[in-house]
Amino acid sequence: MTRTWSRTSRVIAGTATALAVLTACGGGGDDTSSKPDGPVTITFWGWAKGSKDVVDAFNASHKDIQVKFEEIPSGTAGGYAKISNAVKAGNAPDLVSIEYASLPEFVSSGALQDIGDQFTEADRAKLLPQSVELTTLGGKSWAVPFDAAPQAFFYRKDLFAKYKVNVPTTWDAFKKAAEQVKKADAKARIATFFPDDPTTFEAMAWQAGAQWFKAENDTWKIDTTDPATTKVTAYWQGLLDADLVHKDASFSPEWVGSLKNGTTIGYLGASWGAGVLKGNVPELSGKWAVAPVPTWDGKPASGMLGGTSFAVTKDSKQKAAAVTFAEWMSTTEEGVKARIASGTSSAFPAAASLRPVAKKAFDASYYGGEDIYALFEAAGASINPNWAWGPTTGTTNTAIKDRFGKIAQGGPTLADAVKAGHDATVAELTKRGLKVEG
Repeated sequence: MTRTWSRTSRVIAGTATALAVLTACGGGGDDTSSKPDGPVTITFWGWAKGSKDVVDAFNASHKDIQVKFEEIPSGTAGGYAKISNAVKAGNAPDLVSIEYASLPEFVSSGALQDIGDQFTEADRAKLLPQSVELTTLGGKSWAVPFDAAPQAFFYRKDLFAKYKVNVPTTWDAFKKAAEQVKKADAKARIATFFPDDPTTFEAMAWQAGAQWFKAENDTWKIDTTDPATTKVTAYWQGLLDADLVHKDASFSPEWVGSLKNGTTIGYLGASWGAGVLKGNVPELSGKWAVAPVPTWDGKPASGMLGGTSFAVTKDSKQKAAAVTFAEWMSTTEEGVKARIASGTSSAFPAAASLRPVAKKAFDASYYGGEDIYALFEAAGASINPNWAWGPTTGTTNTAIKDRFGKIAQGGPTLADAVKAGHDATVAELTKRGLKVEG
């Protein structure tokens, strides 16, 4: 795991020069004390499973700091827009959940505070140095990293057995398995394409070796027409054209309903997806299993789908208290236990020392006692290192999402959506006065 993260961090570190121009506008806040000196209340917005349980546990065990929690939609489902609007209106919470992919966007817009004076070297030492670098941009520390999110394939082992379908290890085998499932039950599909969630598609491109965003010196190079992206785009277009996968919004009532009635028998997600299934369809305990995500050549490979960090908004006057709470969530046994023991979170901590705690806290009986954390560990070690996020993720994903929702036979294609994302990214970077090629 360490070696892969080190290579990844070097890629991300290469974006520092291009981001340095942007990070100068980050907020500084007024809180410079090393620790909160009296009872304070902070506000926290997030959506990850188990968040309320973590807040309740923290409040019960701390006298000097109390946390008011508001659950918001996931980032791409409106959460990021809500955070951005609150920052612009001057009424943002103190602490927010931000996925690694979107952190550069918030940093570049000046929405966050540099927390380097609170998240010290001693604090960083509790986490893998490489994971800390995911939240270090322009030489400054912008968030406390919580988890990693390697890809995984969740499947109904009872229905796979019933339909005599082997668990696919390659994408070619996945297509054949999809055909078998549809033939066995005309209403059933092996998985779902989420038109509202570009990040799942991006994880597929990441896994295949794509590199959409690359910073060299003072120039951003944008490339979504590389062979890896073209291959992934054509593959998923083929699955959609052949009606081999469902097309439902992520985590929607339609999607959950199809899980309940057995017409969706697989889920291409990430490590945190184990908690999603357990929380949404508890009645199917013992019927689901987890496997490595299929790869192009059968060798281990993964992208990252999500991954959470905690950042302090620019106008917060309680930076020290907010960072104290963020660190408690991310770097203490109590914080990890509180999140996972609720039964709805299968978070894979960025802190390697806390993964045994997470494994012990998560009741894997839902998956027949399978050692899912061993699988996540292996998947994490196989994350493709040659991917970095750019500073316009929101713009990129909005453009792609808009087109994904219109994909239909004889209509707009996945390739059209990816091109729209590319064009919107280049236009936005140019609008910001940055040098861009692509």
